[in-house]
Amino acid sequence: MEQKIIESYQHDEKMMILIYAQWCINHDLDPKELYQQAYPHQVKNPELKAALELTVPKKESEPIADQTVLNVLHLFGNDDLAFVVQHEMNSQSNSKKA
Repeated sequence: MEQKIIESYQHDEKMMILIYAQWCINHDLDPKELYQQAYPHQVKNPELKAALELTVPKKESEPIADQTVLNVLHLFGNDDLAFVVQHEMNSQSNSKKA
């Protein structure tokens, strides 16, 4: 039972990373760069690298709502990354208004 819970969490965590990575691609952002801003002491993230291999080009992707990516980041305790993502959302929103 414990092993199934761990596997389920790991699967869900991989989905969270994929949602984040695809959202970045959809908004012409570099997922690795934003991750580095949030976690400057973590040089490499193999899960992010694996997720990037699963992303599709922007034109082939379904839209991912901003709130969805923020919710999944917060759900998994990635508050620093959520902060950086929120900053990018605000920047993009402000540039569209200008």
